[in-house]
Amino acid sequence: MDSLDEIIAIILGGGRGARLFPLTEQRSKPAVPIAGRYRLIDIPISNCINSGLYRIAILTQFNSVSLHRHITNAYQSNLFHFNSGWIQIWAAEQTRDNTDWYQGTADAVRKQVAEIRATRAENILILACDHLYQMDYSQMAQFHRETKADLTVAVNPVSAANASRFGILKQNAAHRIVNFIEKPKDQTALVDFINPNDLLRPFLGSMGIYLFRMEALLDLIADRDLQDFGAHVVPCAIENGNVFGFNFDGYWEDVGTIRSFYEANLMLTHPDPPIDFHDARLPIYTDPSHLACSFVESSSLENVLLAEGCRIKDAYICHSVIGARSQIGSGAEVVDSILMGADDYDNSSDSGMQIEIPLGIGSNSKISGAIIDKNARIGENVVILPFPRGTDFNGDNWMVRDGIVVVPKSSSVKMGSYIGPQNKSHLQAMPKIATDRWRVVSPCYGKPDQVLRRFTSLPVREKRWKSLPRWARSL
Repeated sequence: MDSLDEIIAIILGGGRGARLFPLTEQRSKPAVPIAGRYRLIDIPISNCINSGLYRIAILTQFNSVSLHRHITNAYQSNLFHFNSGWIQIWAAEQTRDNTDWYQGTADAVRKQVAEIRATRAENILILACDHLYQMDYSQMAQFHRETKADLTVAVNPVSAANASRFGILKQNAAHRIVNFIEKPKDQTALVDFINPNDLLRPFLGSMGIYLFRMEALLDLIADRDLQDFGAHVVPCAIENGNVFGFNFDGYWEDVGTIRSFYEANLMLTHPDPPIDFHDARLPIYTDPSHLACSFVESSSLENVLLAEGCRIKDAYICHSVIGARSQIGSGAEVVDSILMGADDYDNSSDSGMQIEIPLGIGSNSKISGAIIDKNARIGENVVILPFPRGTDFNGDNWMVRDGIVVVPKSSSVKMGSYIGPQNKSHLQAMPKIATDRWRVVSPCYGKPDQVLRRFTSLPVREKRWKSLPRWARSL
């Protein structure tokens, strides 16, 4: 692996993350938890470390306190000092020359030109914080040097259905980028970008990973009309310089929307996920926890990511991510859901007050197709079911984004509440169980008859066998 000493990485971490709202209501997008115990910022930082790149700057601006705390706790270690490196926070600031905040991704870098020049780096690697992937940047750096590029853009094949979410590029035989369109809404504009050799993923999408020759970058962003890399800088660079595409065909996912974030998290619960957080060669670093092991009593867990410090009693959990310090009460069921856990445990003796709704999931509650943010309190006998895709609206202390129910950070749902479609005729359902609500059949279960057999075979469920209708007991 070639030395990356002449490269610095700049991670863009200052945006509002509007597409991930309400997960970004009280935190910045890079600080959003993922995979039970990590934060989104851990992905690009870990890729840098695993690639041998130890000079990292993080641009921050919006709701950044928890992000700064996480970076300080997780990465101020001797790992960087021993490798003559550093990790720094370049926060948005007002100066005599600039009195406004970051106005876009390119503007954020432009406002840090003095810091960039001080590093004396030859090349600048620009990274985003809303992507899930594992990548060795040294291979991209070698390609960048060999092609003598002013800018190298990491590209990944994308399907026609996803083309409108990305910048779409066209390469010639030498991998030089000859055309670019940013997040096209008109399908007819994509005709010239089709790759006939890949019918499943016929387009090349920008991964939002840019490796610039420093002087080329500084020349481009000197134009103050160029505010955003994807919309302004890349098209200008293609028109006026040598821009090449580095083909990356590994797993890569934009997790900048509630739907993509939800699906990427649940993908990690599969037995053989396309990205492996357990790979010792490519570890994902984070703030080390000092929590006790999770305690699971008389429960059934199937395809579950379980973080530390949890307490689960007499519960059924399937195809879900359970974050640190999650508390799941007796008789609860959690399916196809993300629980982000808690920052602390309830302790009524500290406050001298009785806690009306404890942290976590209350007894006999049924949670399906939901994201429960940190420190949320779900009362007993609550039912949460997913809505049809495309559904968006706000409820009391909860929201629906693209059909997924999101309970925001530190919110409470009262005992006995029902959150779900009022008309359940479109749902495939299983017979009633202890609560008088219909339960959605998830991919965990299969067909209704298979659901019943699996449901009744679980030791935890045997005591509820008599609650099923007579016809169901005869299956």
